[in-house]
Order: sequence, then structure tokens, then C-alpha cells
Amino acid sequence: MTSIQDIHTFDMQYAAAVQTIKAAIQRSQARAIQTVNREMLSLYYGIGRYISENSRRGFWGTGAIKQISEQLQKEMPGLKGFGESMLKRMRTFYEEWSPYINRYPAGTDLRLSSSLQDNRLDSIQYPMGTELRIDEYEMLSEIRQPMGDELNWSEFVQVPFSHHILILRKRESFEERSFFIHECAVQRWTKYQLEDYLNDKNFSSRANLPNNFSSAISDTKLAIKTAKAFKNELLLDFINVDDLYEETEDRNEPMLNSLIVDNIKQFIERFGQGFLFMGPQYRVKIGEEEKFIDLLFFNRILNCLVAVELKDARFQPSHLGQLAFYLTALDETVRQPHENPSVGIVLCREMDKTVVEVAIRDYTKPMGVARFHLGKDAPEDFNRVFPDFNELNCIMYDADKEQ
Repeated sequence: MTSIQDIHTFDMQYAAAVQTIKAAIQRSQARAIQTVNREMLSLYYGIGRYISENSRRGFWGTGAIKQISEQLQKEMPGLKGFGESMLKRMRTFYEEWSPYINRYPAGTDLRLSSSLQDNRLDSIQYPMGTELRIDEYEMLSEIRQPMGDELNWSEFVQVPFSHHILILRKRESFEERSFFIHECAVQRWTKYQLEDYLNDKNFSSRANLPNNFSSAISDTKLAIKTAKAFKNELLLDFINVDDLYEETEDRNEPMLNSLIVDNIKQFIERFGQGFLFMGPQYRVKIGEEEKFIDLLFFNRILNCLVAVELKDARFQPSHLGQLAFYLTALDETVRQPHENPSVGIVLCREMDKTVVEVAIRDYTKPMGVARFHLGKDAPEDFNRVFPDFNELNCIMYDADKEQ
């Protein structure tokens, strides 16, 4: 006879099986979508190049793109997405990205689908009676690996065409466009989320902190505000390295915590705006589990608690699990009903940004990871960019005298 315990065990096994199969299906769907998107981008790039070469050099007359679109509709009834405006977007897509596409073959080249040539675009009777053929000018060539390290090719081909066009319209510099391509791929923004972030002109220059705010915070405006509230790197020049490692050369997080608390005003000045310190080693309890958060703040601008976990070492994915538990405990036992969900920051000595982004993306609690530098170990260019505290006071004093 099957006991209630056995039934419960079977139910748990079935639930686990469902989750396993579900995850496999979702991974397969994601891969299929990415493959389709790569093919589509390749097709649009090739068509865009063909249209650009012919329309910009004067081979086609005025209104050619409109006539081509109408002819396509006649020859391929039910064809969608190839209207006049869409063809012009393909031309823009090619013209804006082609300067950054490397002409040397790479092992991971993305090639145009052979089905494009099967459609025999070269046989369409274009305006002005031109005899130009696609294959003569190699318009439908391979898309090559982009130049340099600024643009991640695998991320580039994950981003939908509509997102690409939005980015090209709203941002002009290669650096900003690369930034938004990266964020779209990592954060999996919808078109509407992307538009909100693009409308904030300062977002790309300030949102350098690796985080999951856009997926973990449903309110897009609040997610933008949260990303802008934190810095990617903090210079803790008020901490004497000799004091920190006076007794041992090993990492000493309790001493680091103590030195920050002793200089909390200076820490907050570097941390950001609107922060109120609630205490060190803040105690939270869930069930029989009692934990202590290294530093707890409340941010008046974000209207939320901010937990900071100090790691005087290189970032590890396990740090996020610990921080996620703290945020759950804060939300269930400390957060007030009118406050937004708590936010967590891992403040570590070193990190690999790619590792952070992969580790953080599946967490539902809003978290980010920042690095800290002590006065003696700060990179040389870091000190060049940011004046020290006394120098900043002199600058402000001189500016007041001039007014």
C-alpha cells in the first residue's frame, strides 16, 4: 500500500522531472531563436548592402526602392517585412555597421543563407533597366567578424533587428552602440525596455556596474535609476593599507569593515548620493538561521534598503547566493510596505565582468557587483581621472571664488 510519504516523494520527483524537461525545452527554444535571428540579420545585411551600392551610387532612379518593394509583394504574395521603409532600414543597418566589419575570414563567420540566392533577386526587373547583378558586385557577401574587442560578435547576432535599428537611431557613437548591443544581449531587454533606456541620455555613460536590475526590477524607470545610483569602482583612499594588513598579509574582511565604518562619511561620499547608514554587521534572521550583513544602508532616492557584502578577494558566483539570502531576509523582516524591494551590492577586490554577468542573470533579487581600490593599489589611470579629496576641495573653492 502506497503511503502518503511515498505519494509526496513521487510528486517531488515528478516536479523535478517537469523542471528538467522545461529547462531543456527553453534552452532549445533559445538556441532556435538565436539561429533564426543570425540568419535574418545576415539576410538584412546582404540586402542592405545591395540596396546601398545601387541607390547611393546613382544606378537606380528616384523611387526605385518603393518600386522594388511593390514588385516583391506581387511576386511573393503574403510576404511581410519588405516594405519600402523596411528596405531602407536594411540599408541603414549595412551602412552604419559596415565600417566596423572585418574583411578577413574567421572560423565563426556568419554566412548568408543560400535560400536568399534561390529567390533569384538578381532576376527582378529593376527601374532604369539596369543590368547590374548581385553576384557581380558580391553584394550578398558574408558578414565578417567585427574589428577589435569592443563589439562581441556572439552578442551582436543575438540582438533582434528592431533593437538594432532603435540603437542606430538613438545613438551615434560606436562606443554607445556597442554598450547597448551588449546590454540587450545580456539583459534580454524587450523593445520597449530598450527604448526607455535609450531615452535616458546618461544611462550608457553611468551604468557600468555589472547588474541584473533591468530583469529583477519590473519598473523600468526605477531600474534605470538604480543602475545610475551605483559606481562600477570605488576608490577607498581613506584606508591605510598598512593598518589593514598590520598583523597579517592575508585578506582581512572584518578589519576592512571596521575601517570603512570608522570613515563612513568618506565611504558614502564615494558610494553615491542619498545613502543613509543603518549599521555594520546588521543582524537578520529567517527561521533558525541568523546572518549578519556587512554594511546596511537606506537610499532615499531609490526608497529601498541596500545591503553591501564586502569581499577582500576576487568575485566568486557563490557570493551572489549569500547576498540573495540577505535580501530575502530584509524584504521579509525589515522592509516597510511603502518601500521598494531591497538591493544588494557585492563590493570585491577583483572581478571578471563576464563571469559576473553570467552568474547574476538568473537571480530574481536585484544585485550588482563593484570593485574597490585602496589608495596604494589603485590603478595609475584611476588616480589620473579622479582627483583626491583635498584636490577636489581646492577645485570647488576656486570655482566659488570665480562666481
